[in-house]
Amino acid sequence: MNVGYHLAQRQNRVLLLDLDPQASLTTFMGLDPVILDKTIYESVVGEEPLSIHSNIFDMDLAPSNINLSAAELELVAALMREMRLKNILASVTDKYDFILIDCPPSLGILTVISLVAATHVLVPIQCQFKAFQGTDLLLNTVIRLRRVANPQLAFAGFIPTMYDSRTAQESRTFKAIQDQLTPLAKVFQPIPKTTSFPDASEAKLPLGLFKPKHPAISILETIAEHLENLP
Repeated sequence: MNVGYHLAQRQNRVLLLDLDPQASLTTFMGLDPVILDKTIYESVVGEEPLSIHSNIFDMDLAPSNINLSAAELELVAALMREMRLKNILASVTDKYDFILIDCPPSLGILTVISLVAATHVLVPIQCQFKAFQGTDLLLNTVIRLRRVANPQLAFAGFIPTMYDSRTAQESRTFKAIQDQLTPLAKVFQPIPKTTSFPDASEAKLPLGLFKPKHPAISILETIAEHLENLP
């Protein structure tokens, strides 16, 4: 939501796609997932046109809800399942400058179909040792998908998050992220650990509207500018 908001403020046409059954993005954007009649589920499983809610903080949203949790099982036997999302997005790609896909925190079929549909991967990484170690599986998955399904898939960058520079372990982890991942793509300055993000989410507002002078705003603007300049 925050990256999309800053892209939209730079006069880009932005579509947010919530592909997480937890539907956090949908909730943070001000929609109630429980009462939605149509979501991304009907598109991914039923191959229906995208249900898009327009002009929320100058962005469009294809929402999700808990029904999407059944998609993992329902897509197991689906013909050309890896191409489902790519084919769906083909009908709206020309309408937007950026389509940002919020993936679930796992590497199941929903994440796989997102990576097949994507041109770039923007990776948030908590500045914790365990979170950093978990990126290995994602990197290997991207490598495999490049070989068999999406040879053009590239990394857009890595965003260290929830960073507390006073903590020695987090400082070491941030240094490791810089050292090991910079050869793959840009490592942005870390997003500081702050209550402002959850407070903004509770208020159902982008941080740029909730607290425009927050120190993280400049980092988000840098990320948006970087995405605009990707090849």
